[in-house]
Parts: sequence; structure tokens; C-alpha cells
Amino acid sequence: MVRDVQSYDVIGFGDEVPGVLAVIAAAREYRRRTNKYPRILLISKNNLQEGIGGHLVRGRLAYLDRTQIDAETRKKYGLGTFGDPASLYKEFLQKSAVNGIALDPQKAGEALKQMLKEAGVNLLSNFKIASVTKSGQNLTGIVASNGITYNAKVFIDATVNAELAQAAGVKKHKGFETFGLPESELPVTLVIETQGLSVKRIKELDFAYNKRFTNPADQEAQKYLLQAAGFDAKLAENLKQEMLDTRGNLRTLWAGNDHIDIRSPALSVAYHSFRGIKMSLEQTGVLLDEGNVAILPGERLSWNALLFKVSGSEAENLARNGGKPTPKMLQEFKFAETWLKSLGATSVTPGSELYIRHAGNVIGVVEPLNGSKMLFGGVAENEAIATFSYHFDVRGGIPGLGDTASTKGWGKSLNFRPPLFNIGIRHALIKNVPNLAVVSPGSGFEGLASSAGRIVEFNAAVGQGLGIAAIIAVLNNRNLADITNLEVRKVLDQTGQTPRIFGQNFSFEGTLLAQFEKLVLGPVVA
Repeated sequence: MVRDVQSYDVIGFGDEVPGVLAVIAAAREYRRRTNKYPRILLISKNNLQEGIGGHLVRGRLAYLDRTQIDAETRKKYGLGTFGDPASLYKEFLQKSAVNGIALDPQKAGEALKQMLKEAGVNLLSNFKIASVTKSGQNLTGIVASNGITYNAKVFIDATVNAELAQAAGVKKHKGFETFGLPESELPVTLVIETQGLSVKRIKELDFAYNKRFTNPADQEAQKYLLQAAGFDAKLAENLKQEMLDTRGNLRTLWAGNDHIDIRSPALSVAYHSFRGIKMSLEQTGVLLDEGNVAILPGERLSWNALLFKVSGSEAENLARNGGKPTPKMLQEFKFAETWLKSLGATSVTPGSELYIRHAGNVIGVVEPLNGSKMLFGGVAENEAIATFSYHFDVRGGIPGLGDTASTKGWGKSLNFRPPLFNIGIRHALIKNVPNLAVVSPGSGFEGLASSAGRIVEFNAAVGQGLGIAAIIAVLNNRNLADITNLEVRKVLDQTGQTPRIFGQNFSFEGTLLAQFEKLVLGPVVA
């Protein structure tokens, strides 16, 4: 029997934005060097007819997490609000008509589709891995469930759970196993898009709920507050305090041109009292959190707010199932839909895929990246491919981390300042499968690093770097794992694509986090 084999230079697996940008960068670099179109394939487990771009497009996550840089640093380096992101990510945002934070999923999907077409990248969707083929340590091909083998010289895995890497035999920590907590995981979100609820209406509701829930004389509101707290008087009081700032003023929402930051739990209290379930993610498994809301054209709002608790195993299973929400999650969405319509929404639509923040991390990368390295400023300035800043964002918390820290004798705070660090690619390169990279929240992060390293804007820069590295490897018959940050940086310099580099070494905080990591991080098995 003759096997059906298709051969490529580079295969990208997973259509999350960093992976898409990686294959686009590879295609452009190949053409720049050879003046020929490359043989590059982007494979997705999901249906690309529903849109290209993973959880930002099919999952409708329109509120982008942008790099966070303080005013002093921006002034010092002459930077805009969001610093100077990687050039390919900036191009994607521009083609998606993003002015600040809000990304219209439909425009994003169209932009990526067009960029892929112009780059000459082939697409394949609804893909199921049956097995892989290897030659020595190197991955040589992916065998589909229909028997066709797709071969390549270099592979880039952009799935949240590093699914191709796992199929290729790469070991992986589950959940936050680096902390000895394999079943502890960040919650997932089912993004909700509403139409018909105006920003003005949301402001009015937020103000009214804050005012009523903080007024002890409003007996009806106090009854609802206590119900949302699961009749826990202490929790009810804490929620009430969170509705006031340090001066005693109401913590009403903040609305920008294209986004809303809900700063108080008042709207959440209203929902949970309507639902009759306690505002405790740990106890009930569901929480309408203080929302990050993107403002989209046509009076549409995209809500990153509805959280579901998952274990490390559940996060992996959800990722393997294409990020599809469970029946239980869709049932909760129906309650949210009813509530939002009661507030004035004319239509309420869920993302077709979940926003899975994290699903473990691969082991055995060339240079693991932990939180202290981020706080120390990341890679050297001369080899950096971009700079990024974001807080160690463990939305919903890492269950058991506080107890683990206490048990091991850590008596200090677990809140560390946001790192401002230079980006490289070596944490994404796999030592034992040297022609494979993983660019996602599942890259080679340890400890708290994944909570900043999971952000799309960071991974988009890594993806661009990996695309360039892949072509250096292909054209020079080298392993991807041997390509250095400096080699990629030289290409960026030569082609005028290098963004401003301005990482900072926060030595005190970095040393403190290094002490915590040494105390708490479990042994890593290569």
C-alpha cells in the first residue's frame, strides 16, 4: 500500500493568533531570501470556516490584553500607551482596525485570512491527529485520521495544551504542577457578546447597583446582596467594601473609547442573586466576574466575565475537545442570557469556543522561563526581539498555592510587581524534538511565568521570531533548537522590523521571586 504523503517546509499546528503570525512570518522570510513562495501549511483541529484566529475569533474574546507600561517609562523612551509591540502583531491590529483594546472578531478573522493568502500559506481544518512519524529525535510528519501524512522540516505548535508536542513524545506538566499542584488551574471563560445594551445603560445599571448595595437602609438590596453571598454575612460585607474606593466613593465602572473596565462586584452580585448561587468560584464552580468589556460597532459588547472552575485534567480535556463549552457551561450561559436580556440586551451570543487561559506547560525546552527571569528583564538587550510588560495575572487564583507557600515557610506576599522584560524564543524550543517549537501558554514556562507569558501579545512576538527561526533552520539544514535569539534579531534589524527594546531589571523583586521559586517550585523532570 502506497501511503499518501504531502510534504512542506514548515507546518503550523493550531490557529491561535501567535501560531498564525508564526507561519506568516516564516512565509515572508522564505520569500525574502529565495524569491519563491514557500511550502507552508497551517493545520487546525477546528473549523476554519467559522473564522481563523482561535479564541480571539471563534471564542469572541474581543477585549485584548495589551502590554502595560507605566507613564514614567513611556515618557523616558518616547513610547505610546501600549509601548512598541512586535511589527507583525502591529500589522495585524492595524488590519483588524484596532484603535486600542477592542478587537472585532469578524474583522480579525478576515485580516488573518487575507494575510495568510498573501503569504501563500495553505490551510487545513477539522484535523485529527492519528499518530506522528519521527526520524531519530526529529518529528517528520503528522498522520491524520484519514491516513494522509503531512511531512515537514520544522513544526510550530500553537495549541494551548501543546497537543502536537505531546503526540511527538514531549513531556508536559499538568496544571500548575511546577508548584506541585497538577490539578490546580486557571478558570476558563465563555465569552458573551450582547447587542442592544448601550454603554450608557451599563453605566446607569452599575451606578444604581453600587448605590443600592452599599446603602444599609435599602433592605431589598441588602437581601439580594446576602443571597449572592450565599448567606455568608462576612462575604456580603467584603463585597460591599469592594464597591467603595479608599475614600468611600462608589467604585463605578471606567469606560474608554472602545472598552469598559468594571471595577466593582455590584453587577456580579445582581447576577448571582438572580441565579441564587453563591459568588464563590471555588465552591460553586461558576462566577460572573468583574467584566472586561470590549465595545464593538453596532451596539455590541463583548464580555470577558463568565468564569468556570476547571482542574488541570479538565483544562487538558477541554483543549483536546477543541475548546468546546460543556453542556453545563451552556446551561449557565442560558441563565446569563435571560439576565442580560432582562437588562435590555436584544441578543446574547456565546463564543463557539472557550477562552482557555492555561493548560499546563511542556518540559524540556532549551531555556525554561520563570517569573524571576522576567523580573530581571528577560533576555539581553542586544538579542531581544521585542519587549513586553504584564502583571502576573492569575485571574480566579491558583487553588492551593497559598497553602503550599505557607507549608514551605513562605511568610511574605505572593503579589509581585509586573515585569518589563525583553523577549526571546528559546523557552519555546524543544531540546529532545529539536525541529519543534511550542508558542502558547503551554510553552516552557515555570511557576508564575505562564500567568504573564500566556498573553497573546507576548506570544505574537515569540511567534514572529519562531517563523524567522524556522526559515533559518530550513534553508541551512539546521535544527530549530539551535537557532539563537541573536540570529533572529539580526534578521529583524536587517529588515527594519525591530521594535523598541526597553526591558528593565527589577533586581529586588526578581531576587524575592527567585527565592520563592527556589522554595516552592517542584523538581523538573527533563
